[in-house]
Amino acid sequence: MPAKEFNKAIILEHPSGSRAEVALFGATLTSWSVGGVERIFVSKQAKRDGSKAIRGGIPICFPIFGTKDTIALPQHGFARNNYWEYLGIVSDNDEVSVRFGLKDTQIPQEARNAWPHSFRLTYTVSLTSGSIKTFITVKNEDEDTFEFNTLLHTYFNDVTKSAVEGLTSCEYIDKVNNAAKFTEENKKVTINKEVDRVYKAVKGDIFLEVGNDTLIKIEKSNLKDTVVWNPWVEKAESMNDFGNEEYKNMICVEAGSVADWVTLGGGQTWTAGQTLTVL
Repeated sequence: MPAKEFNKAIILEHPSGSRAEVALFGATLTSWSVGGVERIFVSKQAKRDGSKAIRGGIPICFPIFGTKDTIALPQHGFARNNYWEYLGIVSDNDEVSVRFGLKDTQIPQEARNAWPHSFRLTYTVSLTSGSIKTFITVKNEDEDTFEFNTLLHTYFNDVTKSAVEGLTSCEYIDKVNNAAKFTEENKKVTINKEVDRVYKAVKGDIFLEVGNDTLIKIEKSNLKDTVVWNPWVEKAESMNDFGNEEYKNMICVEAGSVADWVTLGGGQTWTAGQTLTVL
């Protein structure tokens, strides 16, 4: 069976043996395995009861990234904190896909007051033998233009052996260092302390080295920026849905458009996403 609903999640299974799971809460992808190896990190202390965003997987940040002084929404917005509608699946021998939807009428009134726009989000997760695609479509159902940020907050397994390639010469905002701006000089970005960086206008694919000489290619589509994040020791200890030692087991490499607002006219649609491929 290519897809099935289980415990408020949709499970995708490909004939090759690759597998994925997407929770209805937040439409958060919580598992992606290829060749029997899990590629996605989810904290053992993650809340899975809908009380807060799932810590790990691929949460969707929308319509803001971080927090905004002028928009009274929780960190990273409301998309990751609400149940999405399951819209069905499409499958063939090469790919199995599942779609989810979220409209302004499905979010709490408090969130609608903070970001008073009519919208429709459609999120599609497509599984093949060695890759997974996660794409979001935003439709502005207002007459007037609105602005937003969005980001696919991807948690990968295995920080201790990881390195990120493809960011050399990119300007980044260092959120650990009072939002100071730097240019990346290293060919490979590794993690040995707290890292929270927004790399701006990243061109080309990104490659994540993981254990056993494996690469994961991160191919962005219509997403300008890339965030690299690991909480390290002190921040990990301050997070009640994250184990004190789990910073050793994950790295976030996040495709998004967050350094600047995306502007979308009334009645228009905008589609963006990423393709992750095990090489």
